[in-house]
Amino acid sequence: MIAFLGLGRMGAPMAGRLVAAGYKVTVWNRTPRAPEGATVAASPAAAVAEAELVITMLSDPEAVRRVLTEALPGLRPGTLVVEMSTIGPEAVAGLRELLPAKVGLVDAPVLGSVEPARDGTLTVLAGGAPEDLARCREVLKVFGRVREAGGPGAGAALKVAVMSALVPAQVLLAETLARAEAGGVDAGALLDVLGGTPLGGLVERVRPAVENGPPGTRYALGLAAKDLTLASPGAGTIAAAARDRLLEAAAAGLGGADLTAVFGHLRAAGRTEVGAAGRADAAGHAGNRTAGGTDGDQVDGGSAGGADAAGRAEERAGTAGEPARSRGVAKVNPASVPATNGRYSHATKAAGLLFVSGQVALDGEGRVVGEDDMTRQSEHVMELLARILADQGCTFDDVTHIRTHLTDMSRLLEYAAVRGRYITGEPPASTTVEVSRLFQPGLLIEVEVIAALPAER
Repeated sequence: MIAFLGLGRMGAPMAGRLVAAGYKVTVWNRTPRAPEGATVAASPAAAVAEAELVITMLSDPEAVRRVLTEALPGLRPGTLVVEMSTIGPEAVAGLRELLPAKVGLVDAPVLGSVEPARDGTLTVLAGGAPEDLARCREVLKVFGRVREAGGPGAGAALKVAVMSALVPAQVLLAETLARAEAGGVDAGALLDVLGGTPLGGLVERVRPAVENGPPGTRYALGLAAKDLTLASPGAGTIAAAARDRLLEAAAAGLGGADLTAVFGHLRAAGRTEVGAAGRADAAGHAGNRTAGGTDGDQVDGGSAGGADAAGRAEERAGTAGEPARSRGVAKVNPASVPATNGRYSHATKAAGLLFVSGQVALDGEGRVVGEDDMTRQSEHVMELLARILADQGCTFDDVTHIRTHLTDMSRLLEYAAVRGRYITGEPPASTTVEVSRLFQPGLLIEVEVIAALPAER
């Protein structure tokens, strides 16, 4: 019997192929679901209790480790675990330490998205001991072509290396297109020319998304960002730069969209940059005319006079009765994060402090990002907070207090691991509470902060 843990976009069709191939399959998913013909288990431990082979297909290293930890009571000596998620070789080594010595482990991540998973045309990159690879070889062939990469961890390492080339290439193409369009180059003409170069295959694959918008999600942008984080956790590499572009897009609400959504995101950002540059240039010319010419002394004098006049005008507006300003309260709703529903502002600032509303893991369409995935939801929330802080010239170093609401305090360490990547210095004051639920089903975490504004530090 085969136990299959994780029925997301990839896991569900893969488990279905095993059933269609005649295998007896027991499945488990945090949100219960099952392919026709499979048995549904109530827990990971129950799913693996009678299994000879256990397959995991989950979102990230933390999810894999958490689910296999829950499965430990049901694992029998002689069981073989085949880990097919993209988690990197270090996480595979950690699983080897977690699992009992008499339980085998093969790492076998896949190349391909939802359609190849459904059709059985994935490429499986398998690593493990020869005897363990031999035990699962025929099962892996159900999913597509199997390439045995070497010993334990070799499949995971090869997958990360492949993604560190493929994903940045797509992000580079998206950025090139955005900058070219901003400079007046026709997008279709650029794609036509690039189609005749060694980039032709990639160009033709993404052309429909460029011309018609992203398709239904095949390879989620947020997962691509996760893969590049595994490939290049630091800075200073092309993969790291591409990762940061994807994290920005995910923070803008595109984490659950297809990776090709990065084209539209960067094209919109390019138009904004050009517009801002044009406005700044026009403002500069207007300032010169106000000052009476282009002589440096005159410009400085004119600017200072303008600032004084602006200050006096602001004082008059305050005494004339603009309520928010007269109370010294300003509302903050940056364009860098998805808009609110109109019933609150993302932040307010007053008395030298920035008060940021609770942020949750919702995309621009109001859908939950990272269903039942504390790590992804925490990353999304922290990215939103980072963008709101940055809009006001702040960083996490300026945070004076952070308040966190969790629906399950037992998952605190998952959130803490993410938070530790953002708050790296001496930590601020902090409050963490458990709540029975948040305002939308599926949300696991909400975080709000107070920060000192730059002028008051």
